[in-house]
Amino acid sequence: MSNTIIGIDLGTTNSEIAFIQEDGTPQVLEIEGSPLVPSVVGFSENGELLVGQKALNQLVLYPERTIKSIKRKMGKNEDIKLAEETYTPQEISAMILRYLKQAAEKQLGQAIQQAVITVPAYFSDIQRQATKDAGELAGLEVLRIINEPTAASLAYESQHSEAKNILVYDLGGGTFDVSVVKKQEDIIEVLSSHGNNHLGGDDFDNLIVEHILAELETQHSVDARNNLAAMARIRQAAEKAKIALSNAPFVQINEEFLLKKKRGLPVHLTMELSRQDYEKMIEPMLQETLDSVHISIKDAGLTVADIDEILLVGGSTRTPLIQTKLEAILKLKPRSEINPDLCVVTGAAIQAAVIAGQSVANVLVDVTPYTFGTSVLDILDGVEYPFVYVPLIQKNTPIPVSNSDVFYTVVDNQAEIKVDAFQGEDRDAMNNIPLGEFNIQDLSKVPSGNKIIITFTLDINGILKVTAVEKATGLEKSITIDNAMTQYNGEDMVKAKSRINQLMEENHLDNKPAIEATSSEYTLIIQKAEALLETVDNEDKEDLIDAIEDLKDAVNENDTDAMEQHKSTLVDLLYYLDN
Repeated sequence: MSNTIIGIDLGTTNSEIAFIQEDGTPQVLEIEGSPLVPSVVGFSENGELLVGQKALNQLVLYPERTIKSIKRKMGKNEDIKLAEETYTPQEISAMILRYLKQAAEKQLGQAIQQAVITVPAYFSDIQRQATKDAGELAGLEVLRIINEPTAASLAYESQHSEAKNILVYDLGGGTFDVSVVKKQEDIIEVLSSHGNNHLGGDDFDNLIVEHILAELETQHSVDARNNLAAMARIRQAAEKAKIALSNAPFVQINEEFLLKKKRGLPVHLTMELSRQDYEKMIEPMLQETLDSVHISIKDAGLTVADIDEILLVGGSTRTPLIQTKLEAILKLKPRSEINPDLCVVTGAAIQAAVIAGQSVANVLVDVTPYTFGTSVLDILDGVEYPFVYVPLIQKNTPIPVSNSDVFYTVVDNQAEIKVDAFQGEDRDAMNNIPLGEFNIQDLSKVPSGNKIIITFTLDINGILKVTAVEKATGLEKSITIDNAMTQYNGEDMVKAKSRINQLMEENHLDNKPAIEATSSEYTLIIQKAEALLETVDNEDKEDLIDAIEDLKDAVNENDTDAMEQHKSTLVDLLYYLDN
């Protein structure tokens, strides 16, 4: 096997990595026994960098040193505090990507240098570039950024040739989008996309968290919001409850020694949550997704009756109410033969195989989910206004695409103009998202009406380039909207990449056997517990000693089930005694 290009689904909750084998079949790699790698990064108590399951394992114990759902911050110009340092969203994502890269290299026995990475269809230009930056920081050449619903369609339809219109409903941990895809012979074309980059399973978790907090106030008259450790446990319990309610009508939420009251009495959380109550909580959010379904179908120029199939993507689509509502609206039963957590990464691997020259069934045609344009002096609502929006690339246009239009100077001898770029649909450009601007200077000294040709070019990865040319002279100026964070230019990109390399190498994140990593984790918990023995009263000390010995015995016997059980008991006691 040579020059393997991998496919990566960099998800909000979990990330996955896959490739196409020599026989043409997709293979999702398992890391530490699972194809789903938690998109979590943290530092242990002794400063060791943790990525994936090991980081998730410590989330409850050390929430201040652990970060999850970083995908929601991609493209934002903010620093993320983790332990004693600050990092950008790209750097945190790069740690996850580097971890996946190393896992692939170890399992495949070769260096991995190139990848196809998926993003939500509704990711902005800035968020897409931030994803590419993360890949570069991780030591990967990102050959393509493709939309998640497009990748899912490739996974489902790679062995089918009949023509059909497909609705892809993609609800993950942190993002939602719905796309209408046209499949005809060997062509897959995305006709339209709509969605919300800040709607997903995390929001469902938050609703359950609020429900639990209200129950705590009712049962115990306590407010846990300012207790970081308790809140971490509550969030974890909320996520487990959400998952359980996909297959059960009720779930019990039990968290012993959650926190202490003012007089030192322990607070134990015991409550039941029904699927019916849970569905009432999420109903408004689900309705927003269904509104997006109708918008996307309309934007594709189709009706509900024109949809032939529904594909479900993302772990949150396991919620039964989602499937019920989609079936009621579209009169179709959603397809579910491919794991909704893995179909996106499988499609990414298929696209990677196409780039590598392997023979696969389908050719990809993607679209932009946004409108891009500039602003001019014109009439808006009956009055002259300097920021009237002029679209140059319309939403749902197949990419790559390049569109131009001619604009005119408005005064005699006008020496320069400002060209700005916006993303959005509003006639008032100031209500849209500004992407960048530049000036073209030293224009010819001619009467008003000097022709300026402005071109918007969107490449296959959704990266935008804007060019302005004075028609008479060829004077040209351009800008590429390809940097989410200005510190990742030139020398700063090299410094950031070196920082990631050093972190990963110093911590030997080379995917050691799972039991070795797990034993290290349990040792830290035991050490933390033993340090408390001299500070607790005799009754608590007896409970603590018993819990420590139980966990030690389980570790010595390599009994993983017992290790998890006794770890949970000891963690509960630690929270109770620490608070």
